[in-house]
Amino acid sequence: MSKESRYFCKRKCQAKILSILFLIMRIFPVKKDKIVFSTFEGDGGFCCNPRYIAEELHRRDFSCEMIWLTHDVRRNFPDYVKVIKYTPWNIAYHLTTAKIWVDNYRKPYGTIKRKGQIYLQTWHASIGFKAVGLYRGESFPKIAKKVSEWDSKLIDVMISNSKYCDQIYPKKLLYSGPTLRVGSPRVDCLINEKSRLHERIHQKLQVEKNTQFVLFAPTFRGGNQKAKKKVTSPIPTIDFDRLIRNLETKTECKWNVLLRLHPQLSAHMNKMSINCVNEKIIDVSQEEDMSEVMGGCDLVITDYSSCAFDACFAGIPVLLYADDVKEYIANRGNFMWKREQLPFLMAENNDELMENVKKFNRNVYNEKIRLFAEKYEICENGHACQDIVDLIEEYMK
Repeated sequence: MSKESRYFCKRKCQAKILSILFLIMRIFPVKKDKIVFSTFEGDGGFCCNPRYIAEELHRRDFSCEMIWLTHDVRRNFPDYVKVIKYTPWNIAYHLTTAKIWVDNYRKPYGTIKRKGQIYLQTWHASIGFKAVGLYRGESFPKIAKKVSEWDSKLIDVMISNSKYCDQIYPKKLLYSGPTLRVGSPRVDCLINEKSRLHERIHQKLQVEKNTQFVLFAPTFRGGNQKAKKKVTSPIPTIDFDRLIRNLETKTECKWNVLLRLHPQLSAHMNKMSINCVNEKIIDVSQEEDMSEVMGGCDLVITDYSSCAFDACFAGIPVLLYADDVKEYIANRGNFMWKREQLPFLMAENNDELMENVKKFNRNVYNEKIRLFAEKYEICENGHACQDIVDLIEEYMK
């Protein structure tokens, strides 16, 4: 038996045990005012799309009990959220007794939903670069397909931000149910609260107000994922000192670099490993929410992270730096886009990145984003949270 087959059998056994726990918990009734949130399979804290839905519920003074399942209960949460350890027993009890589930990732394999419960899936990326689901072809692991199928059958409505997402979800997420095309809750603040987020990040990091920030936020590397998933963070090859010099020369402003690990990495690592020491390079990996950081930045550099699309639809400049394209394709499958379809300048080495910094033109960039959004019918208008909570209120009634 291959390593992948052994792992698949192990996960099936774990799923059966979890399903039994869910059935046991049916001795408790469903609470009609209870909503359970979680992010990144419990690795996330108060972050991503579920965070902004919870905040909108609280802003409306909506009468409900909000539970958040997370591995690290020491994380910062508002007092209106009850934080619960992400364990099989707690998962089974709280999901079984809640009216509504809100998540940005797959539910554990073996999860069972009761009649009358509502599962709202926001996903953790809208439009993305990486091949997901059946788009991965032969690189799509057997266990990942099984988990995707199991989870998608539970979902009642999937949040979408475009006609493009509506069309690819059946193959990407193995989901063919209804979608709610209202945009991404985590993008709302990038559109509506830019001034506050700029002021917040300057105060938080105690830097001069005229300092500009470039956020470097790479995605995780997880190998081919045919056994237990292991996310890794290789040391970035960007020459940050050179990047800062080029940005300061181009703009005649002071620049700092902010480093941000993927949430599933920051749950296990304190900061990103780099090859240089510079007081202008600041690690913000332990900040709870990506949008709260990115909204205060003046430029985003990433490789294959969907944060590039969040940023661009909110008017934030984006550059791509991907120095391991061939290796990434070998592990994950082909990308969702050809390079010429993207509205971003892309570099595979430092020389190309510095050249892209020099030739970046904001007007040209804005026009490319406008045409891209028009072609794929992007809906990011800053009102996603309001529309989603309107739906939740209807469900609760």
